[in-house]
Amino acid sequence: MLVTTTPNIEGHQITRYLGIVSGETILGANIFRDISASITDIIGGRSGAYEKSVIEAKNIALREMMEQAAGLGANAIVGVDLDFETVGQGGMLMVSASGTAVVVE
Repeated sequence: MLVTTTPNIEGHQITRYLGIVSGETILGANIFRDISASITDIIGGRSGAYEKSVIEAKNIALREMMEQAAGLGANAIVGVDLDFETVGQGGMLMVSASGTAVVVE
């Protein structure tokens, strides 16, 4: 499945628009990641644990969106938008992906 943030795919012609598709995920931060991130915040640097969580959440949301598009008969998704939000006081991460399912040739 071709997935792009652009409204079209170079070298391909959109022959059918099948509708908006989306995928969402919410991941909770675990206590060990929180401790690791706190230490990183104090000494500086990047938090590998949180980066992995963001990547995992993004991949789940994209996969769910692609599965929904495939169910409609799409072979591509255009105009993809990714949104990242924190939810609640517990530091939960929500990622949503949305786009337009299409058939391209």
